[in-house]
Amino acid sequence: MDLNITSLLVAPEVPRVDDTDRRLLAAIARGLPFIPRPFVEIGNRVGLSEREVIARLEHLKQSGVVRRFGVVVRHHEVGYGANAMVVWDVPDDQAPALGRCLAGFDFITLCYRRPRRLPTWRYNLYCMIHGKTREEVLSNLEWMVNHCGLQNLPHAVLFSRRRFKQCGALYRPTTGDEADGHAATR
Repeated sequence: MDLNITSLLVAPEVPRVDDTDRRLLAAIARGLPFIPRPFVEIGNRVGLSEREVIARLEHLKQSGVVRRFGVVVRHHEVGYGANAMVVWDVPDDQAPALGRCLAGFDFITLCYRRPRRLPTWRYNLYCMIHGKTREEVLSNLEWMVNHCGLQNLPHAVLFSRRRFKQCGALYRPTTGDEADGHAATR
């Protein structure tokens, strides 16, 4: 067996981000302006043409610095007045399959697994359901319980009472002296 030790020791290349990229990332961190040509406006803020903004963002995406562009829909403003976090106590070995089943519904906007915090919190699978009314949310819940075979699993339905904040994640660039190496949220 011929093993090339050198190839095992080479770290993956870290994408380079220059000062212009940092300004561009800061300019889009809170979202794009809701206008016909948002990249023109962003370019004006950072001293780039529309074409340069698009090219740099594409490069940042291809290099993995930006994973994706997404939309944060403020659901109340578009008529969805009810939402509930449903928390489930599912057997750990069933969590991946049940999570995939729940995530397949259009009315589920978040679905994730977290560790239990026994003895006070037994739930380990979470999903967020949005609907125009509480009745619609509960109807969708009943549908997914039957479809995914969740009838005998303990769960709690936690309807939102008040929205304090709703936005995408915001990050600040790391400075290199940060011990954990992760970007901190603002």
